[in-house]
Amino acid sequence: MDERTREELIAENALLRERVSALEAEVETLRSLLSMGGNGSSAVPFVKPNRAQRRQGERGRRKKRKHSFVRKRDIATEEVAHALDRCPDCGRKLSGGYEHARRQVIEIPETPVRIIDHVLIARRCGVCKKVWIPKLGIADGVVGKMRLGVNLMSLIATLSVAKRMPQRMVQRLLEGLYGLKISVGEISEVLHRVSEWSKPMVCEILSSIRGSPDVNCDETGWREDGINGYLWSVSTGSERFYYFHRRRASRIIRHILGGKFGGVLGCDFYSGYDWYLGPKQRCWVHLLRDLAKLVEGHSSVNEWAEMVKGIWKAAKKVARRADLGDEVRLRLRERLQTKLLWLAQSYAADKDCPQHVLAKRICRYLPELFTFVEHPQVAWHNNAAERAIRPAVIARKVSGGTRSARGSQTKTRLMSVFATWALQGKQPIAACAQMIISSHTPAHSAAK
Repeated sequence: MDERTREELIAENALLRERVSALEAEVETLRSLLSMGGNGSSAVPFVKPNRAQRRQGERGRRKKRKHSFVRKRDIATEEVAHALDRCPDCGRKLSGGYEHARRQVIEIPETPVRIIDHVLIARRCGVCKKVWIPKLGIADGVVGKMRLGVNLMSLIATLSVAKRMPQRMVQRLLEGLYGLKISVGEISEVLHRVSEWSKPMVCEILSSIRGSPDVNCDETGWREDGINGYLWSVSTGSERFYYFHRRRASRIIRHILGGKFGGVLGCDFYSGYDWYLGPKQRCWVHLLRDLAKLVEGHSSVNEWAEMVKGIWKAAKKVARRADLGDEVRLRLRERLQTKLLWLAQSYAADKDCPQHVLAKRICRYLPELFTFVEHPQVAWHNNAAERAIRPAVIARKVSGGTRSARGSQTKTRLMSVFATWALQGKQPIAACAQMIISSHTPAHSAAK
């Protein structure tokens, strides 16, 4: 290294030392400021707490639980013990031991399908010289001339209706799980037979709905053999009934409910429900949805829409109060109707204002918007019917509808019984098997 290069390095080193000294002085100054709170005071600098710290401060100290909330072990059907026979290090034989831990695994059995041959043995009586052959019935697991058993038919109906699986998917599932090869035509015939056996239960469901204090109705499009029709739904808290017809007219729902119904009819603003002269509750959800669309297109009606929502919220508060008598509820209902009529009456007469259509609808169905105030057990919406009709909409998108009048009848009957079992909290396969057995018992046949 020459003399000139050495001098340059010494100068550069001295310069770096000066910079390091300046930086150290700056660090010390910052530390002193932080220790004083940043503004010369002795306060601790503010540090924004994270979400966990904020929640801990809001909730305070967590209470000690009486017991843990871990997943409970299921009751074991079998037990397999695992132990090492020899030491992995030295190879010595091991014996005895104690239970260290348990590991629970849930598995399904690989069970082949049971194919039962019922052999009928004929025997001759030595006294009367007659030949006697036993008769097979539901007690033997035989249903009419069907070659499928009760549990298998119940499984097919559940997969097709409750789980909305196409028939070919049901066919593949049965072949994959049990090795059972069954044709699509036989699956279709099973559904038709189960539908016939469910007819008494469907009649009971419809009779119970007609005697209910309140029902919810709705309809949706359905196709039969490529032709458009309508699927009607009538629901209560524990029953559901479906009916298909080519028309969307008031006489259809009048035929479903019959002349015995006298409760509150929950529905949307379709004029087909106007035939019913009893108390009705129109769906506020439909009205509020159209109100939101109106505000999106015309911001000038925002204030008017908020006033309508305010009346609706006030009506809900009144309906939730359990300490009000019938006379007070009736008086509050009339007061709410008067306020809403005052909001809508002027706009209903003016065809040029944006809220003319909704205001006219409010004036037309005004008494039917506040029935839930006088009858608090009635919902202010029609969500029960909307939820009842949604599975049918999904099934229609998957299958496209039904292909015959018999198929539509089978579909609606099975949808009625399976939807009712779901509302009642019953297991569909077991409930369907019980229905098939009940329809073939001697007592039921005699009553029929």
